[in-house]
Amino acid sequence: QVQLVESGGGLVQAGDSLRLSCVVSGRSISSYSMSWFRQAPGKERDFVGGITFNGETTDYGYTVKGRFTISRDNAKNMVYLQMNSLKLEDTAVYYCAANTRKLEISQAMRRYEYWGQGTQVTVSS
Repeated sequence: QVQLVESGGGLVQAGDSLRLSCVVSGRSISSYSMSWFRQAPGKERDFVGGITFNGETTDYGYTVKGRFTISRDNAKNMVYLQMNSLKLEDTAVYYCAANTRKLEISQAMRRYEYWGQGTQVTVSS
């Protein structure tokens, strides 16, 4: 059974940095394209960014481009989201997700077969 577990969330101030981690168990992370999504209270879950199985290609949502960076370590079965210059509007629950189409980075939730439980990120002024 494939499981994804996020960690690293917390309360930070605007302008700070935070790194989220997601560990995959049950199958090698190299089997998946991985992405991060986020969901703010009362809003839909939005695509943050993604990375192909080999780490060669990344894509980001326009609201985080230039501030957030996705990376992965297949040997550790981990994917990361480095978040810099955090803004109040980055406050959300952040989810990692796995897509068996290894070269696809999709912004559509339905393309992802596995999801983590989420980690809360709160940015204060």
